[in-house]
Amino acid sequence: MKICMAGQGAFGIKHLEAIRNIDGIEVVTLAGGSPDSTKEVAGRFGIPHWSTDLAECLRQPGVEAVILTTPTQMHAAQAIQCLRAGKHVMVEIPMADNLADSEKLVAAQKETGLVAMAGHTRRFNPCHQWVHNRIKAGELNVQQMDVQTYFFRRTNMNALGKPRSWTDHLLWHHACHTVDLFAYQTGQKMKIARAVQGPKHPVLGIAMDMSIQLKAENGAICTLSLSFNNDGPLGTYFRYICDNGTYIARYDDLFDGKDNKIDVSKVAVSMNGIELQDREFFAAIREGREPNASVAQCLPAMQTLDRLEQDLNQQGA
Repeated sequence: MKICMAGQGAFGIKHLEAIRNIDGIEVVTLAGGSPDSTKEVAGRFGIPHWSTDLAECLRQPGVEAVILTTPTQMHAAQAIQCLRAGKHVMVEIPMADNLADSEKLVAAQKETGLVAMAGHTRRFNPCHQWVHNRIKAGELNVQQMDVQTYFFRRTNMNALGKPRSWTDHLLWHHACHTVDLFAYQTGQKMKIARAVQGPKHPVLGIAMDMSIQLKAENGAICTLSLSFNNDGPLGTYFRYICDNGTYIARYDDLFDGKDNKIDVSKVAVSMNGIELQDREFFAAIREGREPNASVAQCLPAMQTLDRLEQDLNQQGA
């Protein structure tokens, strides 16, 4: 399968590294934002064609699918562009930074009938899959999820420590992971969605701290704390408080409530969530089916984020 990678930054590289472990996939073109860095990444990964024009990359012979790891503000328009060009598409999280564009993308997928998937990696991480499998087996139910998403990002830098050409967002990007995961693990719609945020950064213009409360229709609750001000351990930590045990996910590791490590190495063919996400995308294309984390499946998360944004706007935040 010949594919196009769009985005030469930190997450584009993560996907390129993951694809090296997947048989039968050939990245034949790279669309990037900067000529110098795009040329460098293409050379490093042996990609024969590169361009700063996505349309040119989509026209390369045999291209069947696209993975978009471009700036958030471009996600929806570029994903629709790929679908209109007859290409299957996986767009990194979030599929858009507003509900209206998310709905346009879902509509475009329905019109074209092509595979369109959002990069909700948490659904694929083995630690979260382990919990999900036990829920599906009827062995436990989530009563509460307590989640901390912490970074130290007072300047506009990416995951590789390089300057970013766009501004990240706690709500539409980082909260999206947990909002979707909570709905996925509970299988519920949200009854209550509330948010508060701290002061906005004087230069970046975004809130640097945020707190979110969710309540699912079955009564399960989620408390999510997010910060770009945290000068300490970085990343996201999940505590599942269930009717039959407590489980803590730290990156790819899972522990029970007594801090005993749980072996999740046999949950899937890899411990790399991005690789597993990519495998699902390619498998859905080959099998002609809807993937886990299709844009349609992820739309409720975007609807919840819109409710949270409205809550913040009403507060004048």
